[in-house]
Amino acid sequence: MTVTPTSTSDARDARHIASKATVYYNSACPVCNAGICAMQERTASDKGIEWIDVHRNPEVLDALGLQLEDVRERLHIADSEGRMWVGADAVAEALLRVPRWRVFAVLLRWWGVRSLAQVAYDFFAQQLYRWNRSKSHW
Repeated sequence: MTVTPTSTSDARDARHIASKATVYYNSACPVCNAGICAMQERTASDKGIEWIDVHRNPEVLDALGLQLEDVRERLHIADSEGRMWVGADAVAEALLRVPRWRVFAVLLRWWGVRSLAQVAYDFFAQQLYRWNRSKSHW
């Protein structure tokens, strides 16, 4: 079955979903790891996603110009066009690949919602990072 996008945004999202994505995450954080495991289950049939655990493979970050601490604190996703999505934008990017959650990805990209989502994500990520450090997860 062929899906015909109904708008320019839908066309962009359809092309985007079909493209490759590389997710950089930190398995040493139990909260992050649980979220990634859930996402991996929901995207198991999507062969266009590569999952890279920076806790086990920190050397991959050198080529990207990223520090390990960057990815420990915020989710990063690289798309096939070389764009790097970080934080709430990375969450929206991941949600695009889950049919039942695509509507949330669209909502997270609305101007006002995107700003609020980024502020909320950054606050939560900072607190989670501090908690992980205090628990000596890395």
